[in-house]
Amino acid sequence: MPIRKTKPQTRESRPGGGGIIRVALIPKIKGIPYFTSCYNGAKEAAAEIGNIELIYDGPIDGDPRKQAEMIEQWIVDRVDVICISPNAPDVVANAMKDAQAQGIHVLTWDADSAPDTRAFFINQATSQAIGLGMVNAMIQDVGGDAVEGDVVIISSDATSDNQNSWIDVMKPALAQSRLRLQTIKYPGENSSQALADATDVIRKFPNLKGLFGISSVSFPGAAEAVEQTGKSGSIQVVGLSTPNSMKPFVERGTVKSVVLWNTVDLGYLTVHAAHALAHGNLKPGDTTFPAGRLGNLTISNDNILLGDILIFNKQNINQYNF
Repeated sequence: MPIRKTKPQTRESRPGGGGIIRVALIPKIKGIPYFTSCYNGAKEAAAEIGNIELIYDGPIDGDPRKQAEMIEQWIVDRVDVICISPNAPDVVANAMKDAQAQGIHVLTWDADSAPDTRAFFINQATSQAIGLGMVNAMIQDVGGDAVEGDVVIISSDATSDNQNSWIDVMKPALAQSRLRLQTIKYPGENSSQALADATDVIRKFPNLKGLFGISSVSFPGAAEAVEQTGKSGSIQVVGLSTPNSMKPFVERGTVKSVVLWNTVDLGYLTVHAAHALAHGNLKPGDTTFPAGRLGNLTISNDNILLGDILIFNKQNINQYNF
């Protein structure tokens, strides 16, 4: 889609400059529970702030080229802030830079891209916390440090920046344990393919002790594969997904630990940051950020930190509804 180049405008001279701020929120994939819950938090923040037009749209198949096309259209439409969870940072980078060149603020959330493509990253938790959190949960769930065996990671796309950053933490942590990482599968944001990949490795590795499902799509797919192959209890499944998606697996005992963060809060924080950025109340060099009901949050370099990970299990998972 060609971009109609115009002279860069300040926020004050664009539509919404003196009143309504137009915020475009782009998930990796639209229509799955993880990003729907983020959107619910974004809507909460928009209603609380009161002068935001929130536009939520994204590809239904996770295609990053469609993300880039949406950004290009929003450049033409003159939105004030674009908040994107990039599925393939290299694919959307040029469109993000074009938006900045036209005076549009750009944030990343959930997944990051190169620092020159955005102002800040709304970071749900550090890669270290997420990667180690999953490995530690797996070691605990298989029976402790003394247990030996094979594990497999079911990721999403091979180009996914956040999944790859978690894997970079998981690999050395697993190397120091008695669990051997045999392979990594990349089913994309496709639940049927995640199920197929997990089923394949269950059959291939007879000493498989654990499956990591490190996306909100691959985790339930891996858990379903364990149930379908009759391996519940003998193969542990640990990963990242919303508690509502994993409650049935936790209740049946297939999954003991669900690792995540509060996705509603992630969307809520993203819209607060977008509003502050558009008004000049969020600037490079800031070390804290007041985020509504979340209070003052830490800014580390250009990362606004939501907080630490949450571990959902049979004892607490019913306390959460997202």
